Amino acid sequence: MRSLVPPGSSPPGPARPEFWRSPLRGPWLTSVFGLVLLLGVTVLFVTGLLSYAAYNPDLAAVNDQTPGKGWLGFYLFSWPTSPYWLYRVTQGVHVVLGAALVPVLLAKLWSVIPKLFAWPPVRSLGQGIERLSLLLLVGGAGFEFVTGILNVQLHYIFPGSFYTLHFYGAWVFIGAFVVHVSFRLRRAVRAVRAGSAVQPPADTEEAAGLVSPRPAQPTISRRGAVGLVGLGSLALFAVTAGQSVGGWWRRTALLAPHGGRDPGSGPNGFQINKTAGSVGVRASDIGPAWRLTVRGPGRQVILTREELLAMPQYESALPIACVEGWSTPDQSWSGVRLIDLAALVGLDGDMPQVLVESVQRGGSFRSAALRDNQVRDPRALLAVRVNGAVLSRDHGYPARVIVPGAPGVLNTKWVTRLTFGEPA
Repeated sequence: MRSLVPPGSSPPGPARPEFWRSPLRGPWLTSVFGLVLLLGVTVLFVTGLLSYAAYNPDLAAVNDQTPGKGWLGFYLFSWPTSPYWLYRVTQGVHVVLGAALVPVLLAKLWSVIPKLFAWPPVRSLGQGIERLSLLLLVGGAGFEFVTGILNVQLHYIFPGSFYTLHFYGAWVFIGAFVVHVSFRLRRAVRAVRAGSAVQPPADTEEAAGLVSPRPAQPTISRRGAVGLVGLGSLALFAVTAGQSVGGWWRRTALLAPHGGRDPGSGPNGFQINKTAGSVGVRASDIGPAWRLTVRGPGRQVILTREELLAMPQYESALPIACVEGWSTPDQSWSGVRLIDLAALVGLDGDMPQVLVESVQRGGSFRSAALRDNQVRDPRALLAVRVNGAVLSRDHGYPARVIVPGAPGVLNTKWVTRLTFGEPA
């Protein structure tokens, strides 16, 4: 059968260079957006790694939760409890910057879209490898930004754990990103230095696939386009950052589920991620029959709520900061120190990690592991009161963990069992 496309020509439609007529596309515009993403994505990747170090997730055998174990766990370390606001800052930067970079990412993809339809698709082995890396780069960027935004918006529609998918997706993306940058960085810097007024001819190597051979009349300058994208990023920053900044600015977080929402008044009037009803906590689970089981090596103690309240009570002023980027102001928590609960089962001095288990049924996190340094911190509590009042049901009554510097997901609510050391 004879080909419908003459040799040396492109099929009709987007594969023809003449199809793309914007006069804005070119090395300068693409390079500006690329360099902004280079800086932004680097910060996102570093703060993302810090988030996983803080959260300490169990990502199966490939990346065990033990620091230094697993070929992707080389960087894991014991997340510090001081300063207590550290995770609030690093995760806030991660989420807010990710939202602000969305217009830049879309603009960058728009600027290079003619290359995605280049004809023929593969001209050589080297060019085929480069296009494959671009596929991983574009696909990885889209996957990471989409899953991250869905998580921030509390839309848990993933075919598995968000943490696992986002973590491995980030490594695939960053691998393609590093390869792309190593080939394009010098060219991008040269294009930016040349300035927006210098547009090489469409048939030169630097402009091939970017500059239209038949451009339309411009309606905006290239610098104007960069300014519009910058305004879009600034607008997203303005309606997202308030959830992490706190105070009056929380009202401006219009796109953040826990930003502009009024959490109510009173001692328990601060943000809640999941209510007791949404995760299947029943009244009988936290009623008079509730018991706290404390386990240690060869010893177990069971406490009623009254016995827990009879133990020495301590106070800690700590916020809750979640992976979705939102955080609360500092709250005054009171309860029993984790080190005192460990002492009930004969532990003193060297402190093992503790597995915290909840009565939660409907959610994703029924248990969480705290590291030894978190258990040793005297500010780490099994809290029974907040701001002088008994915990509300939605804030974890009858008892919840609160640990300085820990992601919110590790501050387990509706606690029913503490196992110090390796669980049996």
